[in-house]
Amino acid sequence: MIQLKTMVNCIDNSGAAIVECVKVLKQKRHARIGDRIIAVVQKQRSFGPESGSGGSVSIAAANKVRRGDIRHAVVVRTAKKYQRPDGSVVKFDDNACVLINKNGEPIGSRLNGIVGSELRNKKWSKILSLAPMHL
Repeated sequence: MIQLKTMVNCIDNSGAAIVECVKVLKQKRHARIGDRIIAVVQKQRSFGPESGSGGSVSIAAANKVRRGDIRHAVVVRTAKKYQRPDGSVVKFDDNACVLINKNGEPIGSRLNGIVGSELRNKKWSKILSLAPMHL
């Protein structure tokens, strides 16, 4: 259940660590797995220590988003229990999302962690192909 002001982990390598949901798109209720939201980047991810000369330049180039950026995102994990049509119940440890551009393509090039298989029904095949595992 992702709604207004919910803090969500970002699991791609776009440069964002934590984002805050400011709008759930195309519905009046909360967002579930596979739903699109608008999010604001609250915390940037640090890509390790700066090593040698010009280390900060490579880290700045690795961050595709900055703190305060407003981006679209897709919810890939929710902490709320979700019952599937086959009767199984799925619950993840945290809320997580993947940042996307306006065309619906992921900003990052790799994902860290598993994603829900409900993305297959909602036509997010690009995110499923980047994910190491879907449950």
